[in-house]
Amino acid sequence: NSSTIWMLNDSGNKAKIYAVNKKGTIKQTVQIKAKNHDWEDLTSDSKNNLYIGDFGNNLNDRKNLKILKFKQPQLKDTKIKDIAYITFKYEDQKNTPSKKKNMYFDCEAFFYFNNALYLFTKSRVKNNYGKTTVYKIPATQGDYVAKPIDSFFTGKDLEHWITSADISENGKKVALLTQQAVWVFQDFKGDAFFNGTHKVYPFKDKNQKEAVCFKDKNTLFITSEKGHDKSSKLYQLHID
Repeated sequence: NSSTIWMLNDSGNKAKIYAVNKKGTIKQTVQIKAKNHDWEDLTSDSKNNLYIGDFGNNLNDRKNLKILKFKQPQLKDTKIKDIAYITFKYEDQKNTPSKKKNMYFDCEAFFYFNNALYLFTKSRVKNNYGKTTVYKIPATQGDYVAKPIDSFFTGKDLEHWITSADISENGKKVALLTQQAVWVFQDFKGDAFFNGTHKVYPFKDKNQKEAVCFKDKNTLFITSEKGHDKSSKLYQLHID
């Protein structure tokens, strides 16, 4: 029931998050006392916590993958210092860095569900870019081994790789974002997200879409990243 949308910047930018309204105006900037190694996605839980996924791993060579957890800022806040860290490594990554044929350990997408965090990887393997594996770790401070629980394939080309994910507040729909389309999964049981039904919503505008969030069970917010002569945009999409 908030009109505020929290956003972040990618690697190479300052460790800040931004409260933005639906017109794209920045209403508040909050400094996070941490390093932005490669921030990629945001999620939240029902206890007023925000999570930042610092797990971008383009070269599949990072040994400091982490998620930041802290209380959602209040309107008066300009800095966040009290941060819990959730660190992890992938159970099935045998070499760091991975060989080219095994570069499946980049990640730009995650969400909170039932006291756990679910990470959806981004493949950097040629002709298999649309393969994503979902990993599960606890949503509490600690150091974990992320175990794979399922995988899915959206297509072989670059525009099929996964750049963000979210789950509806009622836990009955999951959205996976690519540059080409958003995939919506439902009718699943528990966290077997890929074992139900799914529908694909293709985009006419093929810019670099980087984030998806449920506004309500039938509405998504989607953002695109500025670059390649394209402006950054905030979209609203109705889904069934």
